[in-house]
Amino acid sequence: MPKKLDLEPSHLKSHLGYHLRVVSNAVSHTFARKLANLDVTVAEWVILREMYSYKTTTSPSTIAEITGLSRGAVSKLIDRLLNKGLVIREEASGDRRYQEINLTPKAKKLVPKLSEIADENDSSFFSLLSVAEKDQLRKTLLKLAELHKLNLNPIE
Repeated sequence: MPKKLDLEPSHLKSHLGYHLRVVSNAVSHTFARKLANLDVTVAEWVILREMYSYKTTTSPSTIAEITGLSRGAVSKLIDRLLNKGLVIREEASGDRRYQEINLTPKAKKLVPKLSEIADENDSSFFSLLSVAEKDQLRKTLLKLAELHKLNLNPIE
């Protein structure tokens, strides 16, 4: 009696996730290298950009909430941003346990430049796609993120 052949496992490159990761890694690593030229990491960029949109003094817990990062991660990032002169931290009046964080003038000038780098990075990687294709890709990715409840900012 002939032996039944085992089914061939799916090939690595047959998976959408593989191709998504290839593109994502290239986009992310290129962006990270460009930010590094300005002494900013992707994680720091996320914090700075979200704080820039907030347009007011905020707290580490609020930053953690809006970025989806842990309070410990936010605390370390704020310390790094303090050392770079991009944020200031003050104790709130009346409650020494509460800290207020704000962007420095240096950071307020830097964020638009970093946004421009992000825009150029996207343009470089996705210029082959039409506006309609970009919109469809964005909608598809948002649909998948919503389905799987993916609401954390990617920082690596």
